[in-house]
Amino acid sequence: MSKVVVVGGGAAGMFASIFAADNFNEVVLIEQNEKLGKKLFITGKGRCNITNACDMDNLFSSVLTNSKFLYSAFNGFNNYDVIDFFENNGLETKVERGGRVFPKSDHSSDVIKTLLNCINKRGVKVLLNTKVESLLSNDQAVSGVTLDNGQIIDADCVIVATGGYSYQSTGSTGDGYRFAKDLGHNVTKLTPALVPFNVKEEYVKELQGLSLKNIEISIFDKDGARLYSEFGEMLFTHFGISGPVVLTASSFVGDKLEIEKTLDLKLDLKPALTFEQLDKRVLREFDGAKNKQFKNSINSLFPSKLIPVMIRLSGIEPEKKINEISKEERENFVRLIKELPMTIIGLRGFNEAIITKGGVDIKEINPKTMESKKVKGLYFVGEVLDLNGVTGGFNLQIAWSSAYAAASSIY
Repeated sequence: MSKVVVVGGGAAGMFASIFAADNFNEVVLIEQNEKLGKKLFITGKGRCNITNACDMDNLFSSVLTNSKFLYSAFNGFNNYDVIDFFENNGLETKVERGGRVFPKSDHSSDVIKTLLNCINKRGVKVLLNTKVESLLSNDQAVSGVTLDNGQIIDADCVIVATGGYSYQSTGSTGDGYRFAKDLGHNVTKLTPALVPFNVKEEYVKELQGLSLKNIEISIFDKDGARLYSEFGEMLFTHFGISGPVVLTASSFVGDKLEIEKTLDLKLDLKPALTFEQLDKRVLREFDGAKNKQFKNSINSLFPSKLIPVMIRLSGIEPEKKINEISKEERENFVRLIKELPMTIIGLRGFNEAIITKGGVDIKEINPKTMESKKVKGLYFVGEVLDLNGVTGGFNLQIAWSSAYAAASSIY
């Protein structure tokens, strides 16, 4: 039996404490906030997308950084093991579009409640409003932690589950990176990931709050090469754009954006139609409104908030009669619908990022146990590691699997 200190009471920390206790260890879980699972509470818009019900190939391909490192962890505790864990502990789940798994209740608080019940049943000692100042080591082995009040808690093993820099309002202050560096570990470059875009065009501010479904975005570099394309949902904000397709895109094009400073985005408002099919549809709309003004003839094509913007960007005079619009003007209008232009000028900051890209260098971590190769008895799990996935439950899966790998290896 070992004395295990888990630093950080988020998804990975709670999971690690449960399975470390299952191995008959004495477990202390330390959280600097007033309650556990603060970030977990707001994930998935408060619904908590706990994992994804995809096959193993898709699970790996949805991890964008260092997916091979997770081979043992994912095989040791996979997405279906996660679903079984929650179901077996009283939380009913459901699968939605794209394989996303949610609690049936649609309340993230029920996920946290389930984890808390498991923690309490196992007699894990939980210290809230308690901040770890530093980790202690002796002869390249971890020996405990020092709290900010100077108190020392001895430990045979320490599991660092402090998260990244994202959502700093929930207490993600990057302490885990500091702990890692202080004990001789490399931390790779840290950037916001799964984060909204800042957009140059002023018209996006007029569209603030408008949510679009069944659209497609394509992002291009300065040479016109397509970097990313995806179908789904997006949202206009006061600074630019957000929503599922945008957040995922940020992880694919963030590095390129940092180099080039701007990227071109084209929004296809009608991706189900080819240019020719859309042109025929617009022609039908026009034929039914020959004597109407242009501004009054396109209501069925767009949400009302989008209409003034589309009229302005089309270059067609709003009062112009439909029967006076030339073929060239109509085709340009169709092209605008298929390629509404935007210029991406940056990523939003860490406080709006779902996760942090970068972290403790996985070359210095044992992939089977998550133990440091440099300091015996020291483990890193979850977002603090240099691992990141796309949206859809994959980042929480990384947290669950890495936490299980670490905790189940400690006796």
